[in-house]
Amino acid sequence: MAMASVRSGLLRTALRAGSRPSAPPKRGFASSSHHDDAYETAKWEKITYLGIATCSVLAIYCLSKGHPHHEEPPPYPYLHIRNKEFPWGPDGLFEVKHH
Repeated sequence: MAMASVRSGLLRTALRAGSRPSAPPKRGFASSSHHDDAYETAKWEKITYLGIATCSVLAIYCLSKGHPHHEEPPPYPYLHIRNKEFPWGPDGLFEVKHH
């Protein structure tokens, strides 16, 4: 009986091995199932160059336009109240010197 089960096990193994392809099947990934990697790389390279060109043209256009200059506000007496001298002089660090 033991010999018969060994023979049937060997027979099953031989039959399974005969129906199996010689090379294991290639694993297909979802991202590369329908497209070629070189095609995707070329596509994104073209999109990148187009984006760089578009941003450059837009930046040149926006920076070449003039920006509005507003008139100086009236010198209201209550805006720049100085009760004591600054340690570096009578004017602030970033103000126009009137001396």
